[in-house]
Amino acid sequence: MAHEFKFCPNCATPLEMIASLEDGGEVQRMRCVACGYTHWNNPVPVLAAVIEYNGQILLARNAAWSAKMYALITGFMEAGETPKGGIEREIAEETSLTTHELNLIGVYDFQRMNQVIIAYHAVCSGEVKLSPELVDWKLYAPEEVKCWPAGTGYALADWLKSRGHEPQFVEWSRRA
Repeated sequence: MAHEFKFCPNCATPLEMIASLEDGGEVQRMRCVACGYTHWNNPVPVLAAVIEYNGQILLARNAAWSAKMYALITGFMEAGETPKGGIEREIAEETSLTTHELNLIGVYDFQRMNQVIIAYHAVCSGEVKLSPELVDWKLYAPEEVKCWPAGTGYALADWLKSRGHEPQFVEWSRRA
């Protein structure tokens, strides 16, 4: 689902799939034959938070999702910010909560979206007020929350394991 570049952002010439030798051998990339621009198509860093709020896990539902789907708070890193600063900003923007403690859970591959997820555990307080992109939120006891088989679901599972819980997975589809 990565964005497909069709034209060079420098000179507007149509990009072509062209092979060239790189450190690891021959690689096919979208390249401009006129000015030499290469579209690298590197993964985008995305930040995610397992929010602990009043001793429970806060999951939220995006306005574009089915009523059954709740997930971690996520967002893109902004230029010039650290991953920790970025997830604190996202938590504040999307939930209005204040973060008191922030610890890295891990880094997760999400190739379907050409992303790398940097996941944190955040201990938060305050009054939940959702941004317009979120329409609902729920609290789950750690032993009752269900994980999903995708990048942020694996982060939640790893956090649960670190707390002595055996994660339970459910089938989770964006089309549900």
